[in-house]
Amino acid sequence: MIFLDGVGIGNEDYQNNPFFKFGFNAFSEIFGKIPSLKNQLLKRNGSYLFPVDARLGVEGFPQSGTGQTSIFCGMNASRYIGKHFGPYPYSTLIPIISEQNIFKEVLALGEKTFFANAYPKVFFDYIKSGRSRLSVTSLSSRLSGLRLNTSTDVRNGKALTAEITNERWNIKLGYNLKRIKPETAARRLLKIAAQNSFTLYEYFLTDHLGHGRYDGDAQILLNILDEFLSTILKELKDDMTLLICSDHGNIEDLSVKTHTLNPSLAISSGAYAEEFYKEIKDLTQIKPAIMKILR
Repeated sequence: MIFLDGVGIGNEDYQNNPFFKFGFNAFSEIFGKIPSLKNQLLKRNGSYLFPVDARLGVEGFPQSGTGQTSIFCGMNASRYIGKHFGPYPYSTLIPIISEQNIFKEVLALGEKTFFANAYPKVFFDYIKSGRSRLSVTSLSSRLSGLRLNTSTDVRNGKALTAEITNERWNIKLGYNLKRIKPETAARRLLKIAAQNSFTLYEYFLTDHLGHGRYDGDAQILLNILDEFLSTILKELKDDMTLLICSDHGNIEDLSVKTHTLNPSLAISSGAYAEEFYKEIKDLTQIKPAIMKILR
């Protein structure tokens, strides 16, 4: 599973939708066109691109804390607390995340699960300081007893940085990691996934770009992500299943710096692609669909 933060299906807008403005081969080459609100469902060669309801019957703009809890715990977190909330999970959701997160349930089946992201030293210093505001993914991992990966794991090819190539870790955090190509990172993730029943990789710079918080070149950022996803989709083995999903819209409309009301993006490919496409209509159905094929 590849989780993309803040990616929705938006208008065919060559000014404000960067997928149309810059092009995106993972859409146009794999599915023949770029998705839009007029073309939300694309099918080609056994792969499916489809919309997922992120609003969940609750007024307001979907947010990451509730959206990601809905994805990784299989429950309507927004309805549970009566609003969309983020970026971190609402306090009353933490016990639910502790008991119902997908990592814990996969482990309970006796299956291997892995969170492929690595974290820099500053993150571990933050935890040691006693502060505990964590994203749903990192919180789920810790509450399930999974070891969080470090820069050593990145150097050994056993984990990925959240920005794919390692370059920002070097520039922003002072690391001296080998810069890798997006294609290399994709093949590394495929190799990791082959060793586990459920593997998660999280990419959040799409949401940062949508909020105007990304301080680099938007086209370069999307080109890296495009090459990464294209390689995953093209080289996915027949016996593997890939699900790409998001928690809410954002980057698909750069005319605003807020989240959008657009459906979130999902792509399924591989062994159970059609089942995912048929069963996932909103965020709460993602975890049950995954667990169904693991049982």
